[in-house]
Amino acid sequence: MLKGKKLKLPDRLGSLVAGFEDKDEDSGGSGSVCELGEELEILQPTGFRSDRESETDDDHDHNEVQEEEPMVKRKMKADAELEHNGRQPRHEKDGSSHISVIKTIEADEKRSDIEYEISQKEINLEKLQRIASTGIPEGGNLRATVWKLILGYLPPSRDSWEKELSENRKKYAKLKEELLLTPSELARMKEEAFQSNEHNNAHSDTAGPLIRHEISHEDHPLSLGKASVWHQYFEHTEIAEQIDRDLQRTHPEMKFFSGESSFGRKHRESMRNVLLLFSKLNPAIRYVQGMNEVLAPLYYVFSTDTDEKNASNAEADSFSCFVLLLSDSVDHFCQQLDNSSVGILSTLSRLSDLLKANDEELWRHLEFTSKVKPQYYGFRWITLLLTQEFNLQSILRIWDSLISSPFGIQEMLLRVCCAMLLCVKSRLLSGDFAANLKLLQHYPEINIEHLLQVAQDLTPDTSYYRLSS
Repeated sequence: MLKGKKLKLPDRLGSLVAGFEDKDEDSGGSGSVCELGEELEILQPTGFRSDRESETDDDHDHNEVQEEEPMVKRKMKADAELEHNGRQPRHEKDGSSHISVIKTIEADEKRSDIEYEISQKEINLEKLQRIASTGIPEGGNLRATVWKLILGYLPPSRDSWEKELSENRKKYAKLKEELLLTPSELARMKEEAFQSNEHNNAHSDTAGPLIRHEISHEDHPLSLGKASVWHQYFEHTEIAEQIDRDLQRTHPEMKFFSGESSFGRKHRESMRNVLLLFSKLNPAIRYVQGMNEVLAPLYYVFSTDTDEKNASNAEADSFSCFVLLLSDSVDHFCQQLDNSSVGILSTLSRLSDLLKANDEELWRHLEFTSKVKPQYYGFRWITLLLTQEFNLQSILRIWDSLISSPFGIQEMLLRVCCAMLLCVKSRLLSGDFAANLKLLQHYPEINIEHLLQVAQDLTPDTSYYRLSS
C-alpha cells in the first residue's frame, strides 16, 4: 500500500466459451437420430427389447406393442409438421424446459436461504459468503444487501443497520457540500447561514451601518496559492472532464447509463460525484481512467434496489462500497508503485505463477512460444476487476464470487483470470502472438458457471491442472 497514503474515509467511511471451441462437431458418437417416417423400436420395461426381437413373446405383449405403434407414428407426424412450420418439436423442448424448472427451483431455494440468513438478528457472515459465492438470485434487494454486508459497509448486527446507514449518508452529504460545490456556491451558503444567525441574535432595532465583508486572498478566484479554494477547484476541472468523457462510454448499450434522457443524466451525475469525490480525497491516486467501470456494477445494483429509500441513497452507498472494494487493490492504480511488491507487476507475476502451477504446457507456450506476456491482457483484467471483458449481468455473477470468496477478492480474481486462460487453452496453443493477443483482449462468450467452477477448483500448489475436454 502507499506509505502514509491510505484511502480517505472520514470516520465510519474509512473506519466455456459458450461450448468449448474444440468441441467435436463431427464426431458421430452414438447419437443416431430417427429419420421421419422410421418406426421407433418400443422398449419393453423388463427386457429392453423391441417387438421385432421378441417374436416369441405372448400375444398380450404383442397386442400392446401394436397399440403403441400408431401413437408413436402420430407423434412423429406432429413433430414433422412443427418442423415444417419452423417450430421446435415438443420432445426437443422437454429437455430445456426440465432444466429451466430445476434452475428455478434452485434459485428459489437459494433465495430462501439468503433471506433467512440476512433476517437474523446477528448475521453469520461466513455462512452468508458460502451461499452468495455460488450466485445471488436476481430481483429484490438481495444482492445489494449481501454486497454491503460482505464488503463491511453494513455491520453484522441487524439492529445497527439503520443507524449506520443514516450516519454514513449524512457524512457523505457533508463531504459533497465541502468538496464538490464551487467556491462561490459554498461562500453563498456560508453568507446565508451567517445572515440567518445575525438575524436570530439581533437584540436591538437600532439601525447601524452595513458591514462590508473582506474577501481573503485564499477566497479570491485569481489567487494562485495552493491553499486557495479556487485554485483547488480549477485543479480538478480537468479530472472532472475526463470523468465525464469516461462516463459517456460506460455500458453505452444500456439506457440506464447512456443517452440524454433525464434518467441517464441523473445516473451519470451521481457516478461523477462519487468519482470526483474519491479523487479529491485521495490526491496521491486521484482518478484513473477505468475507475468508472469498477463503480458501475456497484451503482447499478444499489440503484435498482427495490427498497426505495436505499435506491434513493445509491450514490452515498456506492461511494463507501467503492472505497472498500478498492482498499486492497488501489496500489494497482498508482504508477509509482508498479515495480513494488504491492504493484500491478507483482500481481501479474502471481498470475503467471498460478498458470504455471496449474498448466505448465500452456504457460510455456504463452511465455516463450507466442510471447504473450500477462501485461498485454492481465493488466486490464485485474485493475478493472474484469468489468470490460463481459456484459453487466455476467459481471454481477462473477462479482458475487469475487466479493464472497473466502480467499479474498484479489486471490479469487487471479483464479478467475487463470481459469479464463485454461478455458481457451486449445485456441491459445494453436495461435501465434497476434491471434492470442486478439483472443485475450476480446475474450469470447463463455459459460460463466463453468468458468467460476474451474477457478474455484484451482489451488496454488497444484503441480498440474488440465481442463477436461
